Amino acid sequence: MNALLRPIALLAAATALAASLSAHAQAAAPAAAAAPAPLPAPDAEKQKVIDRILVVFHPENGILQYVQSQGLNAMQQSSIALTTAHVPPDKKDKALKDISTDVQKYIDTSMPLAVASAKKNTNPSVGPILAQNFTADELRQIAALLESPLKQRFEKLVPQMEEAVGKKVQADIAPQVSANIKTMTEAVGTKLKVAATVQ
Repeated sequence: MNALLRPIALLAAATALAASLSAHAQAAAPAAAAAPAPLPAPDAEKQKVIDRILVVFHPENGILQYVQSQGLNAMQQSSIALTTAHVPPDKKDKALKDISTDVQKYIDTSMPLAVASAKKNTNPSVGPILAQNFTADELRQIAALLESPLKQRFEKLVPQMEEAVGKKVQADIAPQVSANIKTMTEAVGTKLKVAATVQ
């Protein structure tokens, strides 16, 4: 494997992550500067129901998935970089296995931080929003809905429904999308080669 390829792939992944986090921070900065006064904490009655809601509803999942997805993105981008650089399959597999160690280290170090922060911040962030927008009775109705066995049965079918749609869509458009992916990969590969040779 080209000795420069792995650092470049990892640098690209790290740069993408840094840019993404920077964009989130920049987007949050003006909002924080212009943020209104914090909402008051819920009263005890509402907080008790909000606690029930947050046992079954997890608004923090989005940020946890985002943190974890950066590892997956790094692997995907590395695979694309190795493919477009025409690295032989055996060397590509070895490089990806090596890169996966770095990705796993990122996940192992970042996910506990994200989970701990989510546990600490979810209720204090979400509680006041729910308390301001719903009465105690409405919150009880929401809790009952979220705790409903019928909802749980429906949610168990969501993966099956998504898979059914996915199979139909894949069968319908797979050749066209595969051709588009090939065209895109070749175009990106050409540009990466040109960029890599220009010093």
